[in-house]
Amino acid sequence: MNMKNKHKIILFDGVCNLCNASVNFVIQQDKKDVFRFAALQSEVGKKYVSEFNIDPLDTDSIILINDDNFYVKSTAALYISKSLSGLYPLLFGFIIVPKFIRNWVYDYVAKNRYKWYGKKESCMIPTLELKGKFLG
Repeated sequence: MNMKNKHKIILFDGVCNLCNASVNFVIQQDKKDVFRFAALQSEVGKKYVSEFNIDPLDTDSIILINDDNFYVKSTAALYISKSLSGLYPLLFGFIIVPKFIRNWVYDYVAKNRYKWYGKKESCMIPTLELKGKFLG
């Protein structure tokens, strides 16, 4: 699999309502067409997880892949915000907060995401106009 890509790739939990809402938000704020998306449960998602030797037990909600690097949890979310339009890149300033604190908050939300936001029976299917933003 060729890991060099002109787009940054966001792998997300395709059955999580919060994750799907987050993907839709990123799509709306991605004015420079920076991102492409794949569900972690998809074949493409599984290939990236395997290729990068990412432990699915360590993160099961969001992974950002940028060339040969990957970011998980709060670090992924902050790097994603850095590429969005508007004032969202200012959120990247939270990168100075120690990772263990950021990830504690992230893990708390991730652990409760199905309880708070619900879960789909299957991964989201993009509309025709958004299909080009999804891999696989």
